[in-house]
Amino acid sequence: MDGTRLPPHAYFLVSAVFHYLGPAFAVLLFARVDVLGVAWLRIAAAGLVFALWRRPWRVWSRLDARGRRLVVGWGAVLALMNSAFYLAIDRLPLGTVAAIEFLPVIVLAAVAARTARNAAALALAVVGVWLLTDVRLVAEPWGFAFAGANAVLFALYIVLGHRVARNPAVSGVDGLALAMLVACAVAAPIGLLDAVPAFTDPVGIAAGIGVGISSSVIPYVCDQLAMARLPRATYALMVSLLPATATVIGILVLAQMPAAAEVAGVVLVVAAVAVHRERRRVELDVAPGSGRGAS
Repeated sequence: MDGTRLPPHAYFLVSAVFHYLGPAFAVLLFARVDVLGVAWLRIAAAGLVFALWRRPWRVWSRLDARGRRLVVGWGAVLALMNSAFYLAIDRLPLGTVAAIEFLPVIVLAAVAARTARNAAALALAVVGVWLLTDVRLVAEPWGFAFAGANAVLFALYIVLGHRVARNPAVSGVDGLALAMLVACAVAAPIGLLDAVPAFTDPVGIAAGIGVGISSSVIPYVCDQLAMARLPRATYALMVSLLPATATVIGILVLAQMPAAAEVAGVVLVVAAVAVHRERRRVELDVAPGSGRGAS
């Protein structure tokens, strides 16, 4: 796949919109299918599209043992991350979950590069997340527990995603396609039974496929194309807009109007992600990526 025809910033902008537009539509689907069932439908639909498009099993034979472990690990993280993310957005506003996603990334950067700039970024992030949690923690403790788990898995997704994107044995998109098949298998025991009612519901199955394409295929492919060409500092600056993007989509699609404290919390997290800077040579090769949540 030729990802050089468009500037990498364009791929990032597409990714930023679809990363949270797809989950917003998934929230609307929760009325027809249980949360974990929607998560599995998303992963399975994306895995099917990638299988038909890229035929990723052909890549497996080209990988050495380390490459295979990397792809399998990435697939497992994708499965668990998506499940935790959906459990979180079932209980919390989309913008709140998106903002919490970035806390581990900022903490890792602050630990790896102990500078005044990163200390300021960490302080901004902590205050921002505190404002977000202070509004709803008592009412939705499980929502924050799932959001925290998603945040940790999001950091792992970034680490493994960058390593796959830079693996000379496999292109980032083919590695992603193979990892998505792994994710489908890992997520099956978690959400397959909850997805069964959708199999006899044409609207539910069509919506699940749509969520998978808009949540996992479009943004993850754009992530790989952007990460492979954008300098990490530029990518980190652009990714600071993602919590704000999620908040806007939550307002427009889900009518999730944030309180003043929540708006302030998201603004502080956006500022923290924009301010923080990583050490140039960090062993974990961590750089902010999609949300994901990833997402």
